[in-house]
Amino acid sequence: MRILAIGAHPDDCEYHFGGTAAKFARAGHEVKFLSMTNGDAGHHRQRGAELAARRLVEAREAARRLGIAACEVLDNHDAELLASLEVRHQVVRAIRAWDADLVFIHRPNDYHPDHRYASIAVQDASYLIRVPNVAPDTPPLRKTPVFFYYEDNFERPAPFRPDVAVAIDDAWDAKVDSLDAHVSQFYEWLPWIEAGTEEVPLAAATRRDWLAQTYARPIRPAVHAALERRYGARAIAHAEAFELCEYGRRPSFDELPGLFPK
Repeated sequence: MRILAIGAHPDDCEYHFGGTAAKFARAGHEVKFLSMTNGDAGHHRQRGAELAARRLVEAREAARRLGIAACEVLDNHDAELLASLEVRHQVVRAIRAWDADLVFIHRPNDYHPDHRYASIAVQDASYLIRVPNVAPDTPPLRKTPVFFYYEDNFERPAPFRPDVAVAIDDAWDAKVDSLDAHVSQFYEWLPWIEAGTEEVPLAAATRRDWLAQTYARPIRPAVHAALERRYGARAIAHAEAFELCEYGRRPSFDELPGLFPK
């Protein structure tokens, strides 16, 4: 299969999908990460073209560490993304060009406007990818991909529903390595904005251990139930979960788990 993971920022796919992406890649599937913005606002000391260039290097290194096939960062400004006609056509072209079978994106009820509008742009593109007269410079798809949402903890207007969950214990190190590549985010910007910069160790090895501990999120009960349906009553420490989007192709309940690596 050909998998397209879309995020609003250059580190979003790694955070929500890194373990599953590594497992897809190991199984021989083609995975691409697409960032809808260049990340040029996400820092407290750097900004603009300098920061965007740094984040592009980080994104490419993260993709290399995960072993995925491709990584692309669009040159839209961070914190300014809108679900405009131009952005919609960017998404249409990206899904067509990758010939995607599965597409992943944020849910539309999210704290960050870039996440929300990236989600809306993907939803708006989900039907139009098959319409030849929309973005006619790229050939339309003759199939409809399956669209999924990443897990989040937002409750309104509806909480996240884990339709499928993937145990990533065997890919946890790869996921942490991919987050570790985003130095500007996970060791600088996010600790600063959360007032925890002083907690980040300076030594590289110790710093990575801190990162693994900090981002080892507890598995929520609904996700745990989804894991039990798929794996039985076995101990799982790390997982990623996904909600089926009602747009695009809708696989049956029996088909759904088979779309994901075990």
